[in-house]
Amino acid sequence: MSKIPYKTYLPEAQMPTQWQSLRADMKNCPPMLHPGTRQPVTLDDLRPVFVEELAKQELSDAKFIDIPGEVMDFYRMIRPSPLVRAYALEKALGTPARIYYKFEGTNTSGSHKLNSAVAQAYYAKQQGLTSLTTETGAGQWGTALSMACAYYGIDLSVYMVKISSEQKPYRKAVMETYKAKVTPSPSNTTNCGRAALAENPNSHGSLGNAISEALEVAMSTDNCRYVLGSVLQHVLLHQSVIGLEARAAMDSLEEYPDIVVGCAGGGSNLGGLIVTYASDKLLGKANPRIVAVEPASCPSLTRGRYAYDFGDTAMTTPLIKMYTMGSAFKPHENHAGGLRYHGMNTVMSQLKEDGLLEAIAVPQKSVFEAATLFARTEGTLPAPESAHAIRGAIDEALACKESGESKCILFGLSGTGYFDMQAYMDYNEGRMDDNIPDDATLANGFASIPG
Repeated sequence: MSKIPYKTYLPEAQMPTQWQSLRADMKNCPPMLHPGTRQPVTLDDLRPVFVEELAKQELSDAKFIDIPGEVMDFYRMIRPSPLVRAYALEKALGTPARIYYKFEGTNTSGSHKLNSAVAQAYYAKQQGLTSLTTETGAGQWGTALSMACAYYGIDLSVYMVKISSEQKPYRKAVMETYKAKVTPSPSNTTNCGRAALAENPNSHGSLGNAISEALEVAMSTDNCRYVLGSVLQHVLLHQSVIGLEARAAMDSLEEYPDIVVGCAGGGSNLGGLIVTYASDKLLGKANPRIVAVEPASCPSLTRGRYAYDFGDTAMTTPLIKMYTMGSAFKPHENHAGGLRYHGMNTVMSQLKEDGLLEAIAVPQKSVFEAATLFARTEGTLPAPESAHAIRGAIDEALACKESGESKCILFGLSGTGYFDMQAYMDYNEGRMDDNIPDDATLANGFASIPG
């Protein structure tokens, strides 16, 4: 048996007490722009839509921000999460690589999303807000935020991408157990939802459309604000607890990853995991490879355009500089879940543009092949989103087997897949297809990117 333990938990005293912003180390991270003036957004621009403290964090240049005491108290109920050495997976692959994963699925929501949800609900409560609205794709974010809002006594309305609400009814049931109101999107409850249904009555929905509906409700409801679980800077800030804990645990084992792998949708899990290692790259302290793994069905980083674009289909959000498929892009109704978003966080996009982050796109059946191997060896059923990172880590480990190099690989296991059994049934019973958009489909999405 190796001297390195199977699971490593940080002592509570070593839990991070500050969030870390990666943007603070970047010299060229572009600002959000007001959609009307095309000037950088101000706090006054964001106040009507966002919780004020979150808007301040969105615009802050600070590298570290203290985690409020009440949020730390909540974190102590669910954190620290374990860093796991994947010995069984290593053995199955016959690789000399050392594989570690940071496991964020041990809390009731089953994913990393609770790290930001509790912070956002806390700040909403401090402001005296009585209700929030949000969107959710696969349901992890909606589940986490419903838990946080129940904890703080805040009403919550969730617009859930329709295909996901059909594939994952138990996610919807959990949200409703925590008293959230869940509406499949597009819906007849908003103007933008009705417009989407008029265009396509059989629409399976998209995260962009669900965002539009949630925004519309927030802006027309008293004492209500819109919150979201990915893409923006303040969300990545809260998720930095993942990477900070991972770094401390790796340091305690005298390990430093040669390769850091994360799944990529809007950027929250990826950005949280890589924060300290990407900072090392930016500051010239070390040079680990950072690999983002996205679905081939929604390949923003690998086939998208780097441009200013809207975050929603109704084109009401600020303009965000990102790798994007265009806000009108309609992803296929596959099992990529929360990774089916048309764009990528600004910080992650700029790292890719600067050559500091690599990106690969993987097809669906290959992802579930990796997921089932992981489940059979490591004993945890991974979320489809997390399985993209597993696919990337396995491929890197097999490359080490080919070359004979004993590299250290760290990946993010962002959540569990116990509400995703339809996806596993489709894979196990041979009903799963790989759906990769052709150039004509991409062109339709690109046409919606503003000039």
